[in-house]
Amino acid sequence: MMAEWICVAPLDLLPYSEDIMTSKSVLPHGEDLDQATQVRLSQFMDHQYLCASLTVNEVRTLLEYLTYQEVNKGDILSEIGSVGDALYFVVQGQIALAFVEQDQENEIASAGPGEMLGEMSFFDKMPRSVRLVAKEPATQLLKLSRTMYKRLKSEHPFIAIQIVEHAIVSLDRLFRAVSTNYSHFSHYLYRTGK
Repeated sequence: MMAEWICVAPLDLLPYSEDIMTSKSVLPHGEDLDQATQVRLSQFMDHQYLCASLTVNEVRTLLEYLTYQEVNKGDILSEIGSVGDALYFVVQGQIALAFVEQDQENEIASAGPGEMLGEMSFFDKMPRSVRLVAKEPATQLLKLSRTMYKRLKSEHPFIAIQIVEHAIVSLDRLFRAVSTNYSHFSHYLYRTGK
């Protein structure tokens, strides 16, 4: 089942204060994104590694390029073989990175709040080797589309560089987690280190 998106574009959020929220992002069906969600997303971004070297105004600028999405358990964000057209930041919930073998989905790793997803295929433009699938109901994401990233890169290169640095850290964490899991499995399978 492919994900059904609730998109908000752009998010016009200001960090640090509920009182200074002056405009609301509008959902496609004319519903307002409630102020509590705006504040929560703003606070979420304020505490992320990605935003550690950004000013308040730069965080606000970044949020203007992102869309808010909510997916349900089992929804597929991207399929094996597709080329990544977006980066995802998990706000709430868990996303599994899985491969399918003989109609059986096998989880390789998962990403939770504060983690970035989709960076490999997004930057190398090669087909995905894993499926991204929501593991929990009401999983919340912030999405940066390729189009918006290109615009951000042109209009705000410092912020785009921060995203690339965050992608490097994210890939390093994933590589270390998979390497550790493989090492433990190899030790168990071959009984090395006796």
